[in-house]
Amino acid sequence: MAKTQNYSAETRAKAGRLVREHAGDYPGEYAAMTAVAQRLGIGSAETLRKWVRQAETDEGKRPGLSTAEAAELRALKRTVSELERTIVILTEATRFFAREADPLRR
Repeated sequence: MAKTQNYSAETRAKAGRLVREHAGDYPGEYAAMTAVAQRLGIGSAETLRKWVRQAETDEGKRPGLSTAEAAELRALKRTVSELERTIVILTEATRFFAREADPLRR
């Protein structure tokens, strides 16, 4: 299994800038990504391709969720999940106390 590496935002930005600057020097964009990835010691050209595509999405040049929107969506999903768990707990507590307070049950 491959080791997961975390790269800084500066490294990602530099790599994306280098790909854009040198894309004309290579037969295709992916060839430029491969060369830049090797030069910077990034795991693979595919990693760099994803960074470039996400940067294009963040800049509005490509359709899709921006990084900020994706983070907001994750936070909202987390909140909904917490609220759903709270509702289940409160529903069970209500049932329990309703049974305990039922005069016909005694």
